Amino acid sequence: MRIVSTSPQSPDDVVIDVPEGDIVGAVARARTAQREWATTGPAVRAAALDAIADAIAGSDLAQLIVREVGKPITEAKGEVARAVAIFRYYAQQAYDPIGETYPGGLAFTVRRPRGVAGLITPWNFPLAIPVWKAAPALAFGNAAVIKPSPDATACALRLAELVEGHLPDGLFAVVPGGPQVGTALVDSADVVSFTGSGGVGRQVALAAAERGIPAQCEMGGLSAAIVLPDADLDRAATDIAYAAMGFAGQKCTATKRVIVVGSGTREALVSAVDALRVGDPTDPTTAVGPVISAAARDRVVEAGGAVLDADGWFVRPTLVGPGSRLDREEVFGPIATITEVADVDAAIALANATDYGLVTSLYTADLTAVVSYVERCESGLVKVNMPTAGVDFHLPFGGERGSGYGGKEQGKAAAAFYTLSRTVQLSR
Repeated sequence: MRIVSTSPQSPDDVVIDVPEGDIVGAVARARTAQREWATTGPAVRAAALDAIADAIAGSDLAQLIVREVGKPITEAKGEVARAVAIFRYYAQQAYDPIGETYPGGLAFTVRRPRGVAGLITPWNFPLAIPVWKAAPALAFGNAAVIKPSPDATACALRLAELVEGHLPDGLFAVVPGGPQVGTALVDSADVVSFTGSGGVGRQVALAAAERGIPAQCEMGGLSAAIVLPDADLDRAATDIAYAAMGFAGQKCTATKRVIVVGSGTREALVSAVDALRVGDPTDPTTAVGPVISAAARDRVVEAGGAVLDADGWFVRPTLVGPGSRLDREEVFGPIATITEVADVDAAIALANATDYGLVTSLYTADLTAVVSYVERCESGLVKVNMPTAGVDFHLPFGGERGSGYGGKEQGKAAAAFYTLSRTVQLSR
C-alpha cells in the first residue's frame, strides 16, 4: 500500500507518495534505543530537545504545512513557533523532580519511563500535535513512534528528518500508513496517545485496555460559545468568528455552537464572519483556506454549507439556525449553528446537551457570577472571555465524555501519563 498526500488548495499537487512503513520493525528498534535513553541524565535529554527546537525553528515546515493541509500561512508559522516552544518547555521538565518523600521512615516514590510511546496523530495540526505528544515522552525517557494521518505524512517525515542526529538511532520514528499500521502500533507499544475521530478513539481505548497498557484518546468536540447580555459584543463576535471559521473550522476546539442570551449578537457575528478573508492559504491576510479533502467539503455542504467557485476544496463560512445535525454531530469545516435562548440557565443546559465535552466558552462582564457558571459546564476546558479554539501547552488539555478518554495531555499532566510511579521503602 502507498500513502499519497495531495494539497487541498491544488488537488493535482502530489505532496508525497511513499510506501507504507514497517511499524513492527520501528517499534523493535525504538525499544532497543529506549533502554539506553532511559539511563541518560537530564542534561543529555534537555540538550537533545533544545537542539531539535533549534532545527525546527530554522526549517521550512511552515511552508510545507500550508502546502500539505491548507493551513493559512500565519497560523502555520504560529504552529511552528509553538512546536519550538514545546520542545524547549519539556527540555526543562527533564530536570523536574521525579517523586515524593513520605513520613514514617524512609519512604519515597520515583517515576520511570514506560518504554515505547505509540503516537497516532491527525492532519489538522501536523506538527504541534506530534510534538506535544513526542516531546514529553522523550523528556521522561521514552522512545516515540508516530503513525501520522496519511494527509499529513510529508510534514511528519520532515519532522523526522529534523530530529535525526539529535537522538539515538531508532529512538524517534515516523511510520507512514493507514489503519492497519495504527492497529499494529497499538498492539506493540507500551503506552498509546491518540488524537482523531471518536469511533477510532474508542477502538484504540478498547485495544489498549485489553493489553493492559495506558491510553489517552482525544476524540473531538462540539464546543459551545455562550454570549450573555452584558458581554463585550464586538470582542465576542470577533473571537467567535475566528474560532468557528479560522483554518476552515478544522480544529477539535473550534466553536461549533453559538448560544446567545439576548439580542444583537447574530448581526455582529455575521458581520465578523463576513470580514474573514477566504482564499489562498499562502496569503498572510487569509483566515479561511480550503477544507482537507473533497469528502470533507461534501460533508460541510450536506450540513448546509456552500461550495466556493475556486480550485481546491473551498467552502463558504456559514452560520445556520438551530435544530440541524450540527447540534449533535461534529462537522469539520467552516460552519456553526447560532441559537437564541431565554436565560443563562437555558444556555448552559444547551451547551451541555451533547455527547461531547471538550471546551465551553463564556462571554460576560460578571466575573462574580461566572464562577458558578464554570462549575456547571460539563467540559474539560472552560474559557471566560476567550475563544474556544487555542491551547496553552503548559496547561493540562483534554475533554470529558465523548471528547476524551484517559489522562490529560500537555503541561505537568504529561509526566504522569508517560511514566510509571514506583513506591520505595527502606528499613535498617
